[in-house]
Parts: sequence; structure tokens; C-alpha cells
Amino acid sequence: MKEFPTSADIYLELDGRKIAVVQSYRAKAAKSSKNIEAFGESEPVATIEGQKSYTVELTRLYATDTAISDGIDFYNLTDFSLVICKPDRKVIYSGCEWSGIQEDGELNATVAERVTLTAARRIETTA
Repeated sequence: MKEFPTSADIYLELDGRKIAVVQSYRAKAAKSSKNIEAFGESEPVATIEGQKSYTVELTRLYATDTAISDGIDFYNLTDFSLVICKPDRKVIYSGCEWSGIQEDGELNATVAERVTLTAARRIETTA
């Protein structure tokens, strides 16, 4: 039996390296659509799928020791991935860019309290 995920199972990855662990997340997916109308019809005759967008809010990010020693800065982070390991699968949000960072002031803290990111893709793989 597989165990439930812990905060070590939710992390940011850059170039194949784990750079931060995440305490929790909240993901939101949205998809646009467009109605196809036909002359003389009172209702659309079809709906076509549009683009998908993924927004994820992360809570309490802890930079790894490797990331700290490499001088990685959350504010300069670009094109990274969020990996979420679940008991039966792995969810990967890739092509991520941050859109908001909130942190609480503590001297030499390696914690970002809240990071909102936008992902280009969402992939699920079986564990």
C-alpha cells in the first residue's frame, strides 16, 4: 500500500533538480470555449474547445540546501516545474512562471509564504 503524500512530495524542480519543497497547494484549471452559430438557428450548433490555463497557489515554500548554496532566487525563477507525487500518480505542471510572491519578513529566512504560478502544461503519469 502506498503512503499519502507529504510536503516532501510536493516540490519545485529546475533543470532536473529539486529546488524547494512545498507545504500545500491549490490548483485551478480553466478552459475557454467558443460557440459556433449558424444562420437562422436560435441556439449554437456546436461548441469548440479553446485553450487551457493552469494557475497554482503554493503555500510555504522551503528552499533546499542545494538551491541556497547555488544562490537560486525565487524572484528570478523562470521556466520551472511543480511536481506533486500522489499515491497512484505524479502530476507535473511544467513551463511555470510565477505571477505573485508573498513573504513574511524574518532575518535569513529561506521560506516564501505564498507563491502563485501559471503553468503552460499539466501532465499526469502513473507512479
